[in-house]
Amino acid sequence: MKFPLPRSLLAQVALLSVAAMIVGQIASFWLFTAERGAIIRADQRAMAAEHATRLARLVDGGPAPVRGELVEAATSRALRFALSPDPAVPEGRSDIAVDWPGARAQEAWDTFHRGHGPPSPMRWLRDYGIAPAELRLSLPLSDGLWLNAAARLERPGMHLPPQALASTLLTLLLLLGALWLGLKRITGPLRGLAAAADAFGLGAEPPPLPRDGPREVRALAEALARMHERLFRMIGERTRMLAALGHDLRSPITALRLRAEMVEDDEIRERMTLILNEMQEMTEATLAFARGVSVAEPLEPVDLTGLLADLAAELSASGPPVTLVVSTPHILPLRRMALRRALRNLLENAQRYGAGATVGISHAGEAAFVTIDDAGPGIPEADLERVFDPFERLETSRSRETGGAGLGLPIARAILRAHGGEVSLSNRPEGGLRATVRLPTPELGAKAWANASREV
Repeated sequence: MKFPLPRSLLAQVALLSVAAMIVGQIASFWLFTAERGAIIRADQRAMAAEHATRLARLVDGGPAPVRGELVEAATSRALRFALSPDPAVPEGRSDIAVDWPGARAQEAWDTFHRGHGPPSPMRWLRDYGIAPAELRLSLPLSDGLWLNAAARLERPGMHLPPQALASTLLTLLLLLGALWLGLKRITGPLRGLAAAADAFGLGAEPPPLPRDGPREVRALAEALARMHERLFRMIGERTRMLAALGHDLRSPITALRLRAEMVEDDEIRERMTLILNEMQEMTEATLAFARGVSVAEPLEPVDLTGLLADLAAELSASGPPVTLVVSTPHILPLRRMALRRALRNLLENAQRYGAGATVGISHAGEAAFVTIDDAGPGIPEADLERVFDPFERLETSRSRETGGAGLGLPIARAILRAHGGEVSLSNRPEGGLRATVRLPTPELGAKAWANASREV
C-alpha cells in the first residue's frame, strides 16, 4: 500500500526530517541500552562468581554435615548451588575468569536453551545483556566434589530517562522551527514565481517577479523575466512579418483577379476566381491568426455577458439559433475586439456543425468559465486536441464553404492564451460537443464583478 506524501516542499522536508530524527533517536536509545546492558551483565557475572567463590571457601573448609546446609542456605531464585561429584561445565570451558583454582565457567542462552549455545552471529544479544542468559560455574573442592552454580543473568529493563525524552522533544521543535524559517525563504518566492509564470501572457506586460529569497531563486526570477522578454519580442516580430507578408500578397492576388476577369472562357474564369478567393481567404485567416496574439489592443473592462449577447443576436439572425442562458453582467479586463473574434469563431463552429449553441457563464475561484454546448455529432476523443493545430480540418471535403481554412480554433486558442486563459473541447454524455473557455479574473476583474453583481 502506497501512502500519500504531502504535496508542499515544506511539509515533505519536515516529514522526512522528523522521520530521520525519530529513527536516529531510536538507534541512539538502542545503543545506549546495549551499552548499559553490557555493563550490568558484566556486573552480574562478577557478583555471581564472587558469591560462588565465597561459598566454595566456606564449604571446602567446613565439616561435612553442614556442607549441605550451607549450600541450601546460599541458594536463591537467581543463584542456585549444588554439590555434585561431576562438574556441570565441560572440561576446557572457562568463558569467565573466576578466582578459584581449576574453576570452569560457561554462559548459555538461558535456562530454556540449556545445552544449545546461541548462534555466533547473535552472540552479541547475550554479551550486551539484551537477551537473558545463564552463567554456569563449576568449582572443584578438596575432597573431589564439585560446587556447581547456576546464575540467572536477567535482562535489564529498558529505561528512558525523562531528561532524554525532554531533550528529544526540544531538539525536534528547534529542528522544525529552523526548517520552517529556512524553507519559508525558498517556498515563498517559489510560489510567487509560479503565480507570475501563470500570469504570463504573450500579449501582456510581465507581472512583477519576486526579488527576495536565496540567490538561486533570484536567478530563476531573472531568467523568467528574460525568457518572457524574448518570447514577447519573438511574437512581435512574427506578427509584423505575417502582416507584411499578407499586405504584399494582396497586391498580386488583386492583379490576378483583374486578369482573370479578362479570360473569355467562362469555366476557366470561374475556376480561376474560385482559386483566387481561396488564396484571399487563406491570407486573411493567417493574418487573423497573427493578430490573435497582437498587443496593439489595450486591456479594458468588458462585460462578458453583453459581448456574448451581441454575438448571439448577430449570429442567430443569419443561422441556427445561439441562446445565452445568463443575464448577470460579468466584467473582466479584456481586449474586446480580439476576444470577440475568438468567441465568434467558437460560436460559428457550433452553428456550422452542431445546429446552434447554448452558452453559459460561471465563476469559480479566480477564473470565469464560458461553456458553449451544441447538439452535433461531436468529435472523436483522439481528435479533441488535434483540431487546435493550424490548418487542421476534420471535415473531409475540400470545400472552403463547409470546412473553412482550419484556423478558426487555433486563432481562438491563441487569443485566449494571450489573455492568460485557455479553451478545451469535450464530448457531452447526452450528445454533442462542449467548448469550455477559461478566463482569469485578476483583482481588477474581481472588483468589477462584485460591483456589477451588486448593481443587478
